[in-house]
Amino acid sequence: MQLHYVLRGLAVSACAAFATVLLTAPQVRAEDCPRGTLDKAYCDRDGDLVADLPTDKGKVSNPDTIIFSYTPVEDPAVYKKVWDGFIQHMAKVTGKKVVFFPVQSYAAQYEAMRSGRLHIAGVNTGGNPVAVNCAGLNPFAMMAAKDGSFGYEMEILVPADSPIKSPADLKGKSMAFTSPTSNSGFKAPSAILKADFGLIAKKDFKPAFSGKHDNSILGVANKDYEAAAIANSVLKRMIDRKVVDASKIRSIYKSQTFPTTGYGHAHNLDPALVKKIKEAFFSFPWEGSALKKEFKKEGSFIPIVYKKDWDVIRKIDKANGVSYACK
Repeated sequence: MQLHYVLRGLAVSACAAFATVLLTAPQVRAEDCPRGTLDKAYCDRDGDLVADLPTDKGKVSNPDTIIFSYTPVEDPAVYKKVWDGFIQHMAKVTGKKVVFFPVQSYAAQYEAMRSGRLHIAGVNTGGNPVAVNCAGLNPFAMMAAKDGSFGYEMEILVPADSPIKSPADLKGKSMAFTSPTSNSGFKAPSAILKADFGLIAKKDFKPAFSGKHDNSILGVANKDYEAAAIANSVLKRMIDRKVVDASKIRSIYKSQTFPTTGYGHAHNLDPALVKKIKEAFFSFPWEGSALKKEFKKEGSFIPIVYKKDWDVIRKIDKANGVSYACK
């Protein structure tokens, strides 16, 4: 299966790893299975923009072992330890064995969920529409501070001693993005650079893809990249862990606030299990946990509604001319 992002003037194959997965959906009449932009493997009869639970009970899953993954923005080994306490809490609440799956790429995460090998995932902001439409993700939670505030901003970084002072100065330069599926690492900056500064990739500046936010941040700090678009939530954590020296980088742009990583379950999980999974998220004790130590600003999981909370992200996709084609 290949997932293609088609952008004006630039065709990007976002998920090459998806090419190994092919699921055959049963032939049904369109009126029996409305789906909007969802892949043919799914239906959306209630119009909430996410895949419905299969009507065939034989396709409803209640696994003995729950597989969980976190978006691959940084070192997976670090995050396996960070999520360990949460994994134990979920195992206790659900009564199931829970295993952390350290994915190395966005494509690998989506492919794993679509193929049934991944049951719960924290998916990057820009990747949520991809995972919803092509992998059957049902987003339901997001991290937030105790006061309910949430989100992050996209920032454009340059080396501290760079002559680049604003995005307008990027003309004729090179700029690193993370992945075509990333909101802050590609989609949002592409739309903003075009709309506000008249800059288009390949025409006005040379784009490159680093694969992950930490790669882009370290690339700027080491002067491998002249500029990079990143999520400042990742930057803050890297600075806190002393992975990057803040004095070596400088921000030349900060966007509006976007929703952060969305956590969701595979569309075909047994509803009783889904209820327990949600209970585990919303009852997790943050204080003193490794999650709290890593995500210092956050202190709870809050419910989200994909149709409403990801509206701005879908609008950015539309502004970029993105269309989802899951083949």
